[in-house]
Amino acid sequence: MHFNIVTLFPEFFDSPLRTALMGRAWETGVISFSFFNPRDCALDKHRSVDDRPYGGGPGMVMMLEPLLRCLRRIEKPGRILVPSPGARPFTQSMARKLAAEARMTIVCGRYEGLDARLGELTPLEYASVGEAVINGGEAAALMMMEAVARLVPGFMGKEESGKEESFSQGLLEYPHYTRPDLVEGVSVPDVLRCGDHAKITAWRRERSLASTLRLRPELLEEAELGESDADFLRTMPRERLGRNLYLCLVHYPVLLKTKNPGASSLTNLDIHDIARNSCSYGIGSVYISTPLPDQAQILRGILHYWTQGAGAVSNPDRARALSLVYHVLEFADAAADIEKHTGQKPLMLGTSATWHKTPVYTPGRVREALASGPVLLLLGTSHGLAPEALAACDGHLRPLRFLDVYRRLSVRAATAAYLDRIVHDFY
Repeated sequence: MHFNIVTLFPEFFDSPLRTALMGRAWETGVISFSFFNPRDCALDKHRSVDDRPYGGGPGMVMMLEPLLRCLRRIEKPGRILVPSPGARPFTQSMARKLAAEARMTIVCGRYEGLDARLGELTPLEYASVGEAVINGGEAAALMMMEAVARLVPGFMGKEESGKEESFSQGLLEYPHYTRPDLVEGVSVPDVLRCGDHAKITAWRRERSLASTLRLRPELLEEAELGESDADFLRTMPRERLGRNLYLCLVHYPVLLKTKNPGASSLTNLDIHDIARNSCSYGIGSVYISTPLPDQAQILRGILHYWTQGAGAVSNPDRARALSLVYHVLEFADAAADIEKHTGQKPLMLGTSATWHKTPVYTPGRVREALASGPVLLLLGTSHGLAPEALAACDGHLRPLRFLDVYRRLSVRAATAAYLDRIVHDFY
């Protein structure tokens, strides 16, 4: 594996690349390095490599022409990577793919970054080793090279080491221990000394799952999991933000087909599906608002049948879901009921397929609010919440499909999508 490094400071790499396994691999020819300094490709007497940015602003930008000449000196660059905090993450999976290549090039930026035209004239791949901003790409380049080099055959004494590390199967690695058995009253887990390799393997898998759930739960979405893994994870304590989230399915005031405000009729499927979704996501309560007496009577009949009547006997799961549902005359009554039971006035947010002038809340911002208090989400039936309903809200969620021209969803589909994006606690 050969690394080409484009840098203004090649001396930065003198010690790290000569140290430990990296230095031994260089000495034995498992990996090799070449350095290219853009200053050597500058044509003026000052060997200038930076200039002021067009459009003004602070700092300097690395000039295009010295970089271009420098890259074109490299006969076989392979894939060309540029460390950048604003790029896609540099992952273990990417490192594995790069380790299968014969060579790669890393361009280390400085100042405010590279002239953006370099990416139009050469096949650059931007990658981030973290979201923190540092002085230049050299430190990030070291991380990339070590992540790739240690996966090259011959680099590590035991090739299996790379197969049981963090991220190898989408999970964080299990904890390690060594001698002595007991230090200041803290001992090595008994299972690691029992000699039963099957038990040790199972314990390590569980510790790996537990560490991932605790520290990087978002990794579980793409991790290689089986049913037994899910069974174990289900036993672990986890935060359920949904308990602070409340829904109100609004039937007045909503926009009708005429685009005028009015009252809509209840839909049996809306009630059942939204209740079941809410139960699955651990939502606090679901309010159905309608001021129409006949519609309220229909709702009471549905709820009685499924929570107290024959439906409760034949389908207890449905009974559990429908027990979350309550009738209110208007959405303000739902907010008052939440405040009565929680002692806090809920943050009331509207939903719509169009943009509005009230403050816009992203799913992440709603999660932040849920961590400290109740949130009431208004869901409009028919053609959506009327303007007066949205005006009464503290803010609104942006449309689910805001990048599309056609972005209307049924209230059942929209509710399911909002719940998944906001609660986001499948782990």
